[in-house]
Amino acid sequence: MMSISDLYQTRLHEQNKGHFASIVKLALHNNRINDAEFKLLERLANKLDITKSEFDAILKNPSNFEAISPDSYDERLERLYDLTKMLFLDKNPTIDKTTTMDKIALGLGFPVENVRQIVKEAIKFFLKEPDVEDFKNAIKKVNPIKHKS
Repeated sequence: MMSISDLYQTRLHEQNKGHFASIVKLALHNNRINDAEFKLLERLANKLDITKSEFDAILKNPSNFEAISPDSYDERLERLYDLTKMLFLDKNPTIDKTTTMDKIALGLGFPVENVRQIVKEAIKFFLKEPDVEDFKNAIKKVNPIKHKS
């Protein structure tokens, strides 16, 4: 029989795999992963406890892994940070980053009425290359709803 902590760990790991698959999909939007993107993927896989075999499987077919929205607000902010960072690694000017960011923010569960402001702040912030704590604080300023962490 599985304990509550085992169930939590399993759900968290499934969330992490889904999040990682979302990042891989962004990296693959132009059908290739450049060196900077691959290095970021390796770092994120390590941070998310993605095994080598899971990494390879997700890289091969990220669509096989479902994105599960995180439970806590800070986790959502960290996921928004990771996805925005991957999007901004691609210097391709033909990509509509704003529309992509809108979809990402909505998919992560941010309120519809705040998405435009959140995306605007995220893009503005990433032009300065922030760290994740600065990023979370900036988004919390434009989305001041009290959230459980």
